[in-house]
Amino acid sequence: MSAKVRTRFAPSPTGPLHIGGLRTALYSFALAKHDAGDFILRIEDTDKKREVPGSREKIEELLKLFGLNWDEHYVQSERAKEGVYKKAAEKLISQGHAFYCDCKARNAKEEGFSKELRDPCRDKGKKEGAIKLKVPEGKMITFKDFVLGKEVSWNSTEVSDTTILKSDGFPTYHLAVVVDDNDMGITHALRGHDWMPSTPIHILVYEYLDYAFPQIGHLTDILDPEGGKLSKRKGSTSVEALLKEGYLPEAILNFVMLLGWAPKDNRELFSLEEFVKAFDPKGLQQSNPVFNRDKLDWFNGHYIRKMPDSELANMVMPFAPKGVVKDEIISIVSLVKDRIRKLSDFSSLAVGYFEDPPTIPELESAEHKKHLEAAAHALENVDKWEKALIDSALMEVIKKNDFNTGDFFMSLRMAQFGSRTTPPVNDSLLIFGKEKTLRSIRKYLK
Repeated sequence: MSAKVRTRFAPSPTGPLHIGGLRTALYSFALAKHDAGDFILRIEDTDKKREVPGSREKIEELLKLFGLNWDEHYVQSERAKEGVYKKAAEKLISQGHAFYCDCKARNAKEEGFSKELRDPCRDKGKKEGAIKLKVPEGKMITFKDFVLGKEVSWNSTEVSDTTILKSDGFPTYHLAVVVDDNDMGITHALRGHDWMPSTPIHILVYEYLDYAFPQIGHLTDILDPEGGKLSKRKGSTSVEALLKEGYLPEAILNFVMLLGWAPKDNRELFSLEEFVKAFDPKGLQQSNPVFNRDKLDWFNGHYIRKMPDSELANMVMPFAPKGVVKDEIISIVSLVKDRIRKLSDFSSLAVGYFEDPPTIPELESAEHKKHLEAAAHALENVDKWEKALIDSALMEVIKKNDFNTGDFFMSLRMAQFGSRTTPPVNDSLLIFGKEKTLRSIRKYLK
């Protein structure tokens, strides 16, 4: 095995890239690049029945978006055509470590959840069908997990005979992952904790094929805030869905960095380059992290506020009403920037700028009407619609009528936006213009 660190990310194109998949790719990338190693992308597309058209291209597109550029690229179905997996499986048969099974494939329901671990075909000497690994009896199978930092063991008596090459000639994961990692010189393999039960199968295949065993580490499960493992079925946990909601790539990546890894100094904000430099596999945690949406919002807000207004205006364009031009959005973005948690918030925060706000019944009270009547009278007399003159006119109203400043501006705020939480109200009036400002106030005074 080469001394150079070589890692891989090996997704199956069976659906959207899950947040856990992005984490595996990120940690594998950082592990390699921290020591100037190689990061390999391997598309595991041998389960053709579950493959979703376009998934492979979308996964590759997203990895590039996040800066996780690979040094080498492989596709399992192409390697299968070259016969590399069939050759390995046949070698195991010739050694007596595997056997043919031509029994009809059964699903769990048909099997009645049978606990039988030994296949009835293992000693029948069949010459065709799927190929299964012949698991020995009474053998202790052990490896050291470099993430958990401890040895994990199984008694082979509790490990079932497992299909390694299907009758259609495609390998299962159990054979392909071993052959590929060996052929590609993988030194460190990071994968999800749900693959731990399969590890004894892989160890046996490594041993029987006389391959050098890489370091393997199993990452923690990401938990749903409501309990249980974060499910791929929940759209909000797919990377693409988060991007469509208006989360920035740099915010998602920064959030994912800390979903199972902790720096030595408790630092939270990292660029990809900074993360790679700081990455130490000893920081990989053993307790399951929780997908905290509030924390993701915090990261996203941080990166939004760092963004120039012109760039942010481009980003929120898809969430603005049709026909709105960029120059209009730039003037508004500077006012709502501090309140945006995700780009999709722009549409609700800026509603008052693009359309008349909804009517709020509480503004029908006598106190609010006094505020609005005085404001309308003062603003009608502002000859030049400038920020300083608007401020001066409204402060004069407050002083003259002895209004509570906060209550007065809250009435004005709700009349303009239909909400108590809004951008700075006087700055907004400047953007609205005199006609629109007065129209919003007068609808409560009729």
